[in-house]
Amino acid sequence: MNMFADGLDHAVRKAFTRPVPKSAGAQMRYLVKQLKGTRAVAQMLRISQRTVERYVKGQIRKPRPDLAARLEREVQARWQPQIRAKARQRAATTDGIVIDTRARLGYTAPIGTTDQDRIRHLTVALPPRHAARLFDAQERGAGDQELGKIAAEALKEVYFQDGGRRAGSLEEVRFTDIEHLEFEL
Repeated sequence: MNMFADGLDHAVRKAFTRPVPKSAGAQMRYLVKQLKGTRAVAQMLRISQRTVERYVKGQIRKPRPDLAARLEREVQARWQPQIRAKARQRAATTDGIVIDTRARLGYTAPIGTTDQDRIRHLTVALPPRHAARLFDAQERGAGDQELGKIAAEALKEVYFQDGGRRAGSLEEVRFTDIEHLEFEL
């Protein structure tokens, strides 16, 4: 499971101005329009072209669970690309991104100090440059490990070092045992 990538996608989806099509027929018609034909949709969803045509005409209404999941994922990935791009651009240039997490955070410190790594619940507003790094890495296809490392670096700078006002010698923040992770634009 890609917690970071899914969390970023979910945050961007909140910016949509219209709801994503719900019925299988509406989703299939949307994909046919986007990909300019039933053959491309059939290949992408790994079903026959005739099956796609039957969904478009309304002859089939209820897809198998695995097909329903693929259909939903493909429609969501293509829905309102300009709105998605604007939301990412706004977060990366002016607004930043808020990370809300419950995870083991901290760094190696003497036992009993406040910065010893432990389960913490943090809600931190990250500046635009950190949002830009997260979105750029996601677009490059970075995995959760790399996205987690970028988020840990951002939390180190913003939360632990307070923008350079404390913990100046801090080298690495660990971000592990994630129980909850959510992003907000």
